[in-house]
Amino acid sequence: MSRVVVITGGSSGIGAALARRLSREGDAVVLAARRGAELARVAALCGQRALPVLTDVTVRTQVERLRDAALGKFGAVDVWVNNAGRGISKPVLALTDDDLDAMVAVNVKSALYGMQAIVPHFVGRGRGHLVNVSSFLGRVPLVTFRSAYTAAKAALNALTANLRVDLGSSHPGIHVSLVMPGVVSTEIARNASVRPRLPCSRRELAPRRPRRWPTASPTSSPIRWRRSTRIPPSRRSCRRTSRTWRPSRPGPLRRPALCPAARIEAPARAVPRQRSRRSRALTA
Repeated sequence: MSRVVVITGGSSGIGAALARRLSREGDAVVLAARRGAELARVAALCGQRALPVLTDVTVRTQVERLRDAALGKFGAVDVWVNNAGRGISKPVLALTDDDLDAMVAVNVKSALYGMQAIVPHFVGRGRGHLVNVSSFLGRVPLVTFRSAYTAAKAALNALTANLRVDLGSSHPGIHVSLVMPGVVSTEIARNASVRPRLPCSRRELAPRRPRRWPTASPTSSPIRWRRSTRIPPSRRSCRRTSRTWRPSRPGPLRRPALCPAARIEAPARAVPRQRSRRSRALTA
């Protein structure tokens, strides 16, 4: 069954890929973005059932005009995808008022305008699907220099969860979904891939050298130092053979002595346990 899907931020990235996928499956797509040339190119790839609408999603009246354009063209909307977003790379101490306002306007307010514009239409029809595209950083803030973007996506997660609870009991036919993609090669990620310099006077730390673990040499008994990122096997339960290390039999081990040149001796073989005189007398 063909659906009518409205996608904000449909000129590139996830929105453009989603529009092409849905158009191949026979759905009608309404694409919204601020860049007219890129929006027209994506709409041409989606076929005749694609409607491009030049929209600034940070303005409530333009989001409502996008809804009216979709209803005027196709008569109804089945799925609304709030995909528009923007990111900057600044740590918390470098953020300005304009930076935070821009992140909230694009990532939070635009989705709020979309929810408030389309949910009454879903309520009137008794069914519909609202999809908010967030980021996994909104739940797991691993990248500190995307602080404002992370905070805005966390706010979007909270709004989506509250709307789902509000509509869950009274309107079971309306579904509210939250999508949190991981690392995706989009223009937002490429433009924000350079980490900024912290606004402080401390010196940058020198890169660490890889840790050196002692590894066995096949030609000599001492263990020579060699660069390696793997953790060496335990020396307490291993014995040295011609070329490999294999587990030894249980028993007391001689403690390896340190060489004067800061090298470690190869662990000796396990010493068999000596029987006492009494045990030898009993077995004789």
